[in-house]
Amino acid sequence: MTKFLKKDQLSSSWYEIDAKNAVIGRLATVISKIIRGKNKTTFTPHMDDGDFVVVKNIDLAKFTGKKFQDKKYYRHTGHPGGIKETTPEKLHEKKPGETLKLAVKRMLPGGVLGRKQLTKLKIYAGENHPHTAQNPQVIEISKLNNKNIVRN
Repeated sequence: MTKFLKKDQLSSSWYEIDAKNAVIGRLATVISKIIRGKNKTTFTPHMDDGDFVVVKNIDLAKFTGKKFQDKKYYRHTGHPGGIKETTPEKLHEKKPGETLKLAVKRMLPGGVLGRKQLTKLKIYAGENHPHTAQNPQVIEISKLNNKNIVRN
C-alpha cells in the first residue's frame, strides 16, 4: 500500500534561483516542480509538501523568439464584453515578476491547494531579497540544461 504523509511529517526547505538570462517557461517548470513537492520521494498529491523558492533578478529573465512582443495574456472582468488582453512587454513594465508568476500558476493545480502552493514563490527584481536568514540552497538553472539560458 502507498504510504501517505501526515501533517506532522511535513517539512519544507528554501531554494534560491538567479533568473538572469533564464528562459521564463523553463524556469517556471523547475519552480513548479519544487513548489508542488514533486522533486521529493515523499510526494503526496493532496498535501502541500513543497519547498519555498526565491527568484531574484527576474527583471533580467527572457522569452525566446518574439514572444515578448507577440504573446497575449487574456483575462475577463466578469462583465459582458469585458475581455482584456496584454503582452508580456506591457506586463513587465508594470510588474516585472508577473509573467513568471502566471506561468507557474498555470502549472499548479487549480483550487485551494494550488493557491496555497503559489504563496511559496517569492519573486524579487533585484539581487537582494529579505530571505537570507533562511539560508536558501542555490540552484544553478544553467547547470540543469543548457537550453535554460538565453545566449545572445
